[in-house]
Formats: sequence, structure tokens, C-alpha cells
Amino acid sequence: MADCNVVAKSSHLLRLSIILCFVFVAKFDRVSGLNYTKYSRQVSRLRLERIQKHLEKINKPPLITIESPDGDIIDCVHKRKQPALDHPLLKNHKIQRVPPEMPKVKRMKHYEASIKGSSRQWQMWHRNGTRCPKGTVPIRRSSMHDVLRAKSLFHFGKKQPRLINPALRRANAPDIVSGNGHEHAIAYTGTSQEFYGARATINVWDPSIEEVNEFSLSQIWVLSGSLDGPDLNSIEAGWQVSPELYGDNRPRLFTYWTSDSYQATGCYNLLCAGFVQTNSRVAIGASISPISQYAANQYDITILIWKDPKLGNWWMGFGEDTLIGYWPAELFTHLADHATMVEWGGEVVNSRSNGQHTATQMGSGHFPRDGFGKSSYFRNLEVVDADNSLSSVRDISTLAENTGCYNIKSAYNNEWGTFFYYGGPGNNPRCP
Repeated sequence: MADCNVVAKSSHLLRLSIILCFVFVAKFDRVSGLNYTKYSRQVSRLRLERIQKHLEKINKPPLITIESPDGDIIDCVHKRKQPALDHPLLKNHKIQRVPPEMPKVKRMKHYEASIKGSSRQWQMWHRNGTRCPKGTVPIRRSSMHDVLRAKSLFHFGKKQPRLINPALRRANAPDIVSGNGHEHAIAYTGTSQEFYGARATINVWDPSIEEVNEFSLSQIWVLSGSLDGPDLNSIEAGWQVSPELYGDNRPRLFTYWTSDSYQATGCYNLLCAGFVQTNSRVAIGASISPISQYAANQYDITILIWKDPKLGNWWMGFGEDTLIGYWPAELFTHLADHATMVEWGGEVVNSRSNGQHTATQMGSGHFPRDGFGKSSYFRNLEVVDADNSLSSVRDISTLAENTGCYNIKSAYNNEWGTFFYYGGPGNNPRCP
């Protein structure tokens, strides 16, 4: 039985299926060079039934379906039928219809003209000209193979808990991860202030990933709670390349949230109840195109996360004025009030599968010293204060656990405000 994805679509056929079903997710992806062979497995009928039940829960019935050129299936789901509203804390939640109060900009300045060759980012599923109707939201459909690539059904769509390395921890430093192979190159604020949001413009690339269970991402973190405890609240958004989650090597827009330090709550995108989408034109989890090329055109996306001062929900903005949706205040404990730290930067997973550091790239795969057009950047780092005003953040710290693998270099100028170049190739003579 070569395709259990087909079988799983019919509960009748599933009941008649044999106890063990060989799911052929093994392949060698010639585009990305990734080997999926170890993801071939025998799957019991009980597990298939559990996965199918979960897929029926998160893949809501669409009004229309759009096939993207990159292979994604985008379902246009009525906004009141989206997964978010299945959350037990949102049983009586009414989708916010009144637009949030946008943060005020303390100093208006137009930056785009400074990026030679840059242009607006968008998503590949728009290319055939089809759009989701008004009153619906676009949701990337999850497949049986998507779930089977995960460690388990519980782990599907979730990050691993962030483990603190006391040897690397210093006063007011972020909760960096080492025990499970996560590595970073990030900028961060101190913890003595109250923050109500953050914004940055992020250069988009397609870093090479060595192993299927590794990823490379570039994002904003908005944090509150104990950085080394079980109650950390985090709201996150950016772009990522994750073969395990998406089955390819394309950079994709993503979101994440947790209210218990990545233990049980939260997930990526709309893969669990929580994030309420309001936009009908942007699909979270869909691929971004075009992307930056070495010593050629550069492309970036602007992401804003902030707390609506009227209703308390945390909103996500994309580009200049596009609202994507929001994380309801009911989801959080500490973030129900404010954030205590903001982080910007890159993160990878280093699985050391061959006993040496992975060659998975961060950002463009080039070190910060290579500069514009070669190294990836974050520019115009800003934070939102208690008055709902955006201002350039000046006092930031930077951190990279292993500078021979990935590094970060920050600076300030009048055009880009506070900015930094970051990233690296992973495995190299200085990163064995």
C-alpha cells in the first residue's frame, strides 16, 4: 500500500485496511538535496486513525481550494470556522472586528528607496490569480505526510522546549538553547523595561538545510515570564526553512506562540487553536517569493507585533499596513500585561548527525563581515512603548553561542536605524 494518505481520507477504507500500512515518505529531494529515507516507516492502523482525526480537526472544510505552484493546497475557510476558535479559552470569543489602534511612529522616515533592487514580497499561491473570498481566511492544508515527518503527533507543529545552558547564561541574557542542538545569532533588549511590541524588516533567503529534522529561521521574539522557568510566554513571527514541517526547502512566513515555555501550549502557524487570522490574502505557512540572491537583488519583509491598547490582543502586521490577525489576550498569563524582553535574529538546529557540526546555514549562509548583498540583515529594529508609540531601539546586546559557525554584528545609521548582519555557513574549519 504505497499511499496511506489516500487510504486515510476514507474512514471506511481505513477500517478495512490491514493492521500495518507501509507509508512511503522516503525520497531524495533533488531540489534541496535532502534524504527522507529514514522517514519510511510502518504505521499502525491505530496511529493512522489518530492522525486522520487530528487532520480533520485542523483542516477545516473550505469554501474553495487553491492549488499553489509550489505544491501547497490553500483552503479558504470561513473566518468563524478557523482552528483558533476551538481553543477552550476562546469558546465565547468574538473575532475582533474593530481595527486595532496602530502604533504611532515617533519619527516618520521612508526607507525602501535605500534598498537597491528590492521589491514587495508576496506569496507563491497568488500566482494563478485566485484569491480567497471576503469573509474567509487562507489556511495551508496539512497532510498525512506532514504529520509523519514529525517525531510524534504530539510534536507535530511544535518547537522543542528551550533548554538553558548555565555556562552561557549571563545577567539579562536571553534563554539560549544548547542541550537540544539549537544555536542562535540574536540581538536583544534588557529586561528592565516594559515592551508592548516590536518591529523589524528582515532580509529573506533560502538557507541550505543538511538534515530533514533541522531548520533555519529568522524571527522576532516578544517574551515575558521566567526566562529559565516553566511559565515563559512567547509570541514569534518571521520566516523559516523547515523540511520536517513543510516537506521542502522554501522560506515560509510563520508564527508561533507558547504560554508555558514550549511544553504543551502553542504551535506554529494555524496548526492548533490559538492565533485568530483576519486577513484573506496572506497564508501563514505559505512560501515567500522572490528571495534574495548573492550579490544581486535583495528582498525583505517587515513584521510588526504589538498589543492593541484597547482590547489587549497581540496583533501581527505585515509590510506597511497589512493586518494578518492576532493572538487573543486570553491565551497568555504574563503577556496578558506586557513583554519584558524582545529578541531579533536567527536560529538553527544542529543535530550533529555525522558526529560533526551541521552544514545547515543561517540567514544567507555568509558571515556578517561580508555585508550587504551577501550577508543577511535585520534593519530598523523598533519597539512599542506603553503609549503605543514605535521608536528605534538603541541599547541592544548581541549573542552568538559559537561565532565560528554563526555570528552577528550590529550598527546604527540614519537610514536603517539600529540594524545587524548575522548568520553563517555552519560546518567549516572554524566550526568542526
